[in-house]
Amino acid sequence: MDVSFGSRIAQLYDASDVLVAVYDGFDRIRYANRAFRSAYFIEPEESPTWAEVMRRNHALGRGTVLCVPDFDVWLSSTISRRGKTGFRAFETDLHDGRWLWMTETVESEGWMLCVASDITGLRVEEREIRLDRDLAIKASYTDDLTGVANRRFLTARIEQVLVDHRTIGRMGCLAVIDLDNFKLVNDRFGHQMGDLVLQDFAKLIQGQLRRSDSFGRMGGEEFALTFPDTSLDHAHLILERMLAVVRLSRPLVQDPDFSYTFSAGITASRPGEALSDFYRRADEALYRAKVSGRNHVQAFADPVGMAADVG
Repeated sequence: MDVSFGSRIAQLYDASDVLVAVYDGFDRIRYANRAFRSAYFIEPEESPTWAEVMRRNHALGRGTVLCVPDFDVWLSSTISRRGKTGFRAFETDLHDGRWLWMTETVESEGWMLCVASDITGLRVEEREIRLDRDLAIKASYTDDLTGVANRRFLTARIEQVLVDHRTIGRMGCLAVIDLDNFKLVNDRFGHQMGDLVLQDFAKLIQGQLRRSDSFGRMGGEEFALTFPDTSLDHAHLILERMLAVVRLSRPLVQDPDFSYTFSAGITASRPGEALSDFYRRADEALYRAKVSGRNHVQAFADPVGMAADVG
């Protein structure tokens, strides 16, 4: 793009009352016009992450209105779904009294264009109906215990990996993850402490994700993770990094020496296959990781029917 043309576009955005921002694949602001920076109290030379903006504005009672009992739970839940689809639109209100209609458009490498318009003129009752609808949608995609995405949301993201491979030839990977010896955790410390371990695990993994990755709880101590447009080797490296982070965690105050690990099975998508086959291969690789000692990552690799340890 011509530099002068790019500068002219920036000037037009800065003269507009429409809020415009661009986030990179790690959810860090790379561009925001005057209206957006003013609404969210971002200095001209700053490039904070979305989570940093939300956290500091919530603490100061400005920016987006968040009527949530636990900010960290809300943040984890929102990050687990934010930017995982190519487009979404929603409404949000600001502490200054404005009501915004916001759209998020995400391209294949995870960069996001955010555009928001002022719709404060809508009747209050219409706004409340829309807000209730958005909250209901959010709840339907969120795991109650950990705050990350649930089986329903993850199933849609797994299917999207297969769609991308079938329609545009973009391969992705699926990992099925299981906490090691979790029954012993519950037997030793009780289910309440077991829940704390699950919550700790979800928070740690959430902090290691790229925007395009989707992570959630499938049930019990089993989680799943999708890696769109990612090779098997690259996905394996990401999982190994996650495993190293989890090994260092000490989540229980009652036992400062307590630590835990996970095992993971991973597989790459194949064109034209069913979701059940895709998931089965990852699950078979997980089983082999479990029976061969746990605490590592194992991949299901060709030829068909063979699983290979890549850890």
